[in-house]
Amino acid sequence: MLSDIEIAHLASILPSADIAEKAGINRTYLEPFGNYKAKVGFGQMAKLKNEKDGRLVLVTAVNPTPAGEGKTTATIGIADAFSRLGKRTMAAIREPSLGPVFGAKGGAAGGGYAQVIPMEDINLHFTGDMHAVGVANNLLAAMLDNHMYHGNALGIDSRKITWKRCIDMNDRQLRNIMDGLLGIANGVPREDGFDITAASEVMAVLCLSDDLEALKDKLKKIVVGYTHDGMPVTAGELKAHGAMASVLRDAMKPNLVQTLEHTPVFVHGGPFANIAHGCNSISATKLALKLSEYVITEAGFGADLGAEKFFDIKCRMAGLHPSAAVVVATMRALKHHGGVPTAELAHENIPALHEGMKNLKKHVDNIQNVFGLPAVVALNRFPSDTQAEIDAVKALCEETGAPAVVCEVWAKGGEGGIALAEKIMAACEAGNDFRYAYELDMPIKNKIETIAKRIYGAEGVDFLPAAVKTMEHLEELGFGGLPICMAKTQFSLSDDAHKYGCPEGFHILVRDMKVSAGAGFVVAFTGEIVTMPGLPKSPNAERIDVDNAGVISGLF
Repeated sequence: MLSDIEIAHLASILPSADIAEKAGINRTYLEPFGNYKAKVGFGQMAKLKNEKDGRLVLVTAVNPTPAGEGKTTATIGIADAFSRLGKRTMAAIREPSLGPVFGAKGGAAGGGYAQVIPMEDINLHFTGDMHAVGVANNLLAAMLDNHMYHGNALGIDSRKITWKRCIDMNDRQLRNIMDGLLGIANGVPREDGFDITAASEVMAVLCLSDDLEALKDKLKKIVVGYTHDGMPVTAGELKAHGAMASVLRDAMKPNLVQTLEHTPVFVHGGPFANIAHGCNSISATKLALKLSEYVITEAGFGADLGAEKFFDIKCRMAGLHPSAAVVVATMRALKHHGGVPTAELAHENIPALHEGMKNLKKHVDNIQNVFGLPAVVALNRFPSDTQAEIDAVKALCEETGAPAVVCEVWAKGGEGGIALAEKIMAACEAGNDFRYAYELDMPIKNKIETIAKRIYGAEGVDFLPAAVKTMEHLEELGFGGLPICMAKTQFSLSDDAHKYGCPEGFHILVRDMKVSAGAGFVVAFTGEIVTMPGLPKSPNAERIDVDNAGVISGLF
């Protein structure tokens, strides 16, 4: 069996100019990065502003498991299937972070015969967007500490600085540090730390900005800390936003690549969904909608995180109206949610499927009854799946009103997703009553409780004293009307990573909060979630190599 990277290396690949022509992108606005990657300049959107938008389809999933679900693979395969059906289609997905690439999760370019290429470039550096986000983030950190060193005219309390440095790597050693040590010449000593770049507010700002003016305005509003009397200090007050926007100028432009079947794809922006809002950029999505009849996009992790934030944050801010949602599941994942150990997932187990289906049903119910969208279930097929298992899951899905279709895009590419694409098109034609899970004028506490109860199925929410204090302060400062970005484990509907399936009677614990005023949301930290992951005992990096000809191996 060929690995993902071997399949990618054997594929034919078209020059970016040919993919741009297929997508309807004017070559005037195409900025090539070599032969097979390109950015699309700002003028292209202006040329299309009066064009009708296509239909937007979200691909989400059950809570992820060690068994794997293949959400990005499904997204790419569905886009190829739509293309095979003669529909003008684009996919719009996120950029991979080097942290997971070298860690445990892997890349974000799909898999098997449903991939975006050149996959090794996309997974390693790509067009430098991640680097630009990190530089902009750390420029702000440097200007903040420089301001403190040169007299601190704004009166910033060094104990109340909330802005961290970032790096695009899983490095637990950097979560909490002391810096500015060993003398006055080295700065002001203080507690500090690093986030992974995907969790930086700069990444969220990049992804939630329509254009450079919006980018500068959002960067200006970023809160870096507080004065001694509790007033927020912003990047604008430090006069950092213009330089930050300059660093991010080219990173704002969507990246154009292709699938193995030459369907155009925008890969742009990379916030995680468990500690950020988990969606690709608004600019890429809006441009794709102008260019296509159908845009297939994805949101990170399970629907409780990525989909909820896609609807309540991204769609709300951008004025997007999705047409349907696809919930990806596998027999293996459902059995895992039903209590089957990883080593036994290849064995048929219908009772475990019935138990694990509670997780899938909860996500489908949220899509249909909380957000008012039609849902289609994509059953990513594994060789070990039995027909009895597939029939059981299909029957259980029928009870929800969401059709379940076997998806074989990993093995067959777009051909393996045609039946699924037809069901999605029918769902789009059926219409919807799209709405948000909560209203913005609700107090912060009520919004968090609404998400926890309606989306996760929690019995209630407990707030630690630090969270209550911060929440009250944020509302006093006028941030109470912002949407909520929940930072929560991706592995469970609860905030306990070990509670699989559809747990009941649990409470969500909110331990602290912060405002991401530039991005335009309040982050609520739950459970034991951290904004800087660590590497596993045996990271993917141990298996990645490059030969003397420059050919990379070991990338999945």
